[in-house]
Amino acid sequence: MIATLPMYDRPETREATDRLWAGIRAELPDAPEVLTRDAYHWTDAELVLSQTCSLPYRTGLQDEVAVVATPVHNLPCAAGHYFSVILVRADDGREALPAFAGARLAINSPVSQSGWAAIDAMAQSARVRFGVVFETGSHDASAVAVAEGRADICAVDAVTWTMIERWDPVAASLRVLAESPPSLALPYITAIERDPRPIQEALLNAVHNLSADDQETLCLVDITYFPGHFYAALPIPPTPTLLPEPV
Repeated sequence: MIATLPMYDRPETREATDRLWAGIRAELPDAPEVLTRDAYHWTDAELVLSQTCSLPYRTGLQDEVAVVATPVHNLPCAAGHYFSVILVRADDGREALPAFAGARLAINSPVSQSGWAAIDAMAQSARVRFGVVFETGSHDASAVAVAEGRADICAVDAVTWTMIERWDPVAASLRVLAESPPSLALPYITAIERDPRPIQEALLNAVHNLSADDQETLCLVDITYFPGHFYAALPIPPTPTLLPEPV
């Protein structure tokens, strides 16, 4: 069997993530001893627990996985939700999204709710079209692309931004231009044929049993539950036309 918790797994959170998994596994004796970190394994029939972005869930995973729970982060929005922060360079004098018409947008992935769908919806509302959209592969890489001047703007989910602000010196070169409307947070999932209820109970207890320091490190204070059709009902953005990163 396989378990992965990939979405906020970084060097600074790894020990807290492993303690979270140890707490979950203590109530699931058949679960793997350690987390797998080589890939997401979302569609593996042996999957016990993972976490996915809501956009891949509604564009391809909803018939292949079962939703276990939704995280509750220590963010200023409703439980079970999160939002994106729109990042620009600290010394960029533009003060609103319309001023970034024609700008270079870095996205972590075209199937990212927080990195693409959120900023696309905001841009459409503001009638803004970006000049170049290019893929970086991660939120951290998008933030670095903006800080280094290779991109003008990017969207990063608020949990990741909290972690960047804490631990990454690149944060000093960035500022938050705007925040997106809240959306459902990234669902925990299991294989479609697996009963999610005991996994949900184990996850709930493990989160509650984390130390306050570990909860703060993981930005994770509780879990809640939204059924899969809540995620499936969210709008699907257009697929961006990706261009090579500007030189």
